[in-house]
This record gives sequence, structure tokens and C-alpha cells, in this order.
Amino acid sequence: MSTFKNFRKEDVISAKRISNEAIPLTGTIMSGTYISNAVEENIKSYGHGMFQSVYDYPYLSSSANRVVDLTVGYSNSSALSASSNPDNDKKINIYNMFSKVLVGHDATGSILEFDEDGDIAAGGTKLQECVFLSFNRFLHKDEIKKGSFSMEVFLGGSATGSLYNVSGSAAITDTGASTNYRVNSPAGEYGFLTCSNGYTPGTIGLVYYQAGVVVLTASLFDVVGGTAYTIQDYGTIASSSANLTAVLTGSPIELGASGLRSRWRDCTFQNTIEINSRYYNCVLGAKDFNYSSNPTYLTGSKIRVKSKSSDVPFSYVTGIGLYAPDGVLLAVAKLSEPLKKVSGQPINIKTRIDW
Repeated sequence: MSTFKNFRKEDVISAKRISNEAIPLTGTIMSGTYISNAVEENIKSYGHGMFQSVYDYPYLSSSANRVVDLTVGYSNSSALSASSNPDNDKKINIYNMFSKVLVGHDATGSILEFDEDGDIAAGGTKLQECVFLSFNRFLHKDEIKKGSFSMEVFLGGSATGSLYNVSGSAAITDTGASTNYRVNSPAGEYGFLTCSNGYTPGTIGLVYYQAGVVVLTASLFDVVGGTAYTIQDYGTIASSSANLTAVLTGSPIELGASGLRSRWRDCTFQNTIEINSRYYNCVLGAKDFNYSSNPTYLTGSKIRVKSKSSDVPFSYVTGIGLYAPDGVLLAVAKLSEPLKKVSGQPINIKTRIDW
């Protein structure tokens, strides 16, 4: 016969703790770590041509993990939208897909556009031409930690030479996001990305923490002070110093994603892992569990651990079983070594379940 003991209310305690990991994504991963016969083996392009995926190893490897998807798009109301543009409908659809999920709809059911200051109802400046970075869930886990996002991209240089033959870079961060963020997104909380070096003042993008999505305005790579900051690298469009506006209007989506990767210098953030725990204080009273129901506990109808009838019986605890009210076994906790349980001596064993 098995013996069960019920937990008291005070024996069960729930707790929650937060764990963070630092995630580095260097430019070498994004543009050239694994190249064979001029093929970037960790970069996967698709027949539909709507985005590119970056892997941490050659994507055909069984150990490869998808890191981030990159794509570009613009609003149907953007001045760049034109039927003659390559992939024009796809670029509009991509923008609408992200804005529908991350921004939502207005009262009429129309898809809202990304808003620079997050005050969507008040109107204001919209981000209509965007670069989208969608990080894999295995990287950002439950969410990107607020205030931890940092990204540096190259802005200028020749489109035909070295990937890093550039004249400037932009440091992008969500500084102050731990206290300054918005909650009016269907996808959760989001913060504002700013550029610290003065190339583009004000908000240049948004980071959606739970969704793991970063939205950058194309104007970050546009003409500033008469200088056309380059995003494309291999001369895939006519100008050797093309800004992102030219890429959006003159190149397919895939080439825009490739150009962005070539200007990716570094990116770091901390993910957030929420660990829920439940502690069970298993109280073995002085008179509890001093006898074992294991058949080997007896030999010839006598208790093995007793040399004479006056000896006090004892047992060894090797594990704890947690059962549902109907007697179904839910979890088992094993001790590192058997624990001797002697009559008259209570023992407390604390177990923990994480999820």
C-alpha cells in the first residue's frame, strides 16, 4: 500500500525571476562568415523574393539556427510607391503586414502606419518607408530587454569596393526605453530608436520588445547634407553611391536586404527569460515514511533493517513524487543520494518545478 501526504497551503510557494542573456550579432555573421564559391552559405533567399534569412551556420547544416529575417517596404501612401518599381506590390504588402500586426487598425478598419512618436491618435510624422528586422524567438526569448538594444550601421562609401569602404556610421540605440516606452501596440510594448551621432535627429525607428521586431526608417540611409549615404554595395543599381530611397524604388526587395547586410556593423541586445517556479516543502513528520513498501524491505516476514525486535525501523528516501488529487503522478524529484529517515526524526525536503 502506498502512503500519501497532502500539502498544507503554507507548504506551496510560487515565485518568478527574470534572467537575461547578451546577444551579439556582428557584421561578419551578416555579410560573409560562410562563403564558398562566392555563395553566402548562411544567407537564405527565397523564390518569392520577399525577405532574406540569416543563419548562424550554413543554413543546410542540421545545427544551423535562423537568426534574423530582413526585408524592406513602404506604405501605399508613400511618395515612393509607384507601379513601375520592382516588387512594388510586395513592398506595400510587407509594410501592411508589419503595420497590421504591430500598429493595428483605426476605427474604420484601415491599417495604421508606423508613428514616429507613438501618439497614433494625434497623427504626427509617420514612418512610411521602412527596413524591417525580425529576430528569431530563440534569440529574444520572451522579449528584448528595454534599454539594451544597440546597433551600428555604415552609411556612406563606394558601392563597388570593400564592404566596409565607408565614410560614416550611425549608432542606433533605445536609450531611456526602460521608462519611456509605449503600450498601445497590439503586439505589446515598444520603444524609440535614436541616432546618437547626429546624422538623423529624432526618432529613426521603433523596437517592439515582445515581438522581437525592429523597424528603421529608410531616411537613415538617405541624402543628408548633400551627401548620398550608400546602402548598396555591389553596384546592383545604376549609381555607385545610392541611398536607400534609390534602392527601394530601383531594386527588388532581395537586393535591398543584401545591401542592408553589407552595411551592418554590429548589433547587441539582451533578451529576457521569465522563469516561473513553484516550491513544495515536503514535510516528513517524525512518524511518517519510516517504513518502506518495497518488497525487498522484508525477508522471511522480517524487516531487514532490524537486527532484533526492539530495534527502531528506518527507511531511505530516494525520491519525491508529486501527485494530483486523483492520484495521478505528475512529477518526480530524485535525491542525489539516499536520505536515511529514522522514526522520531522529522525531515523537510524542498522541491522546485520551473517552467
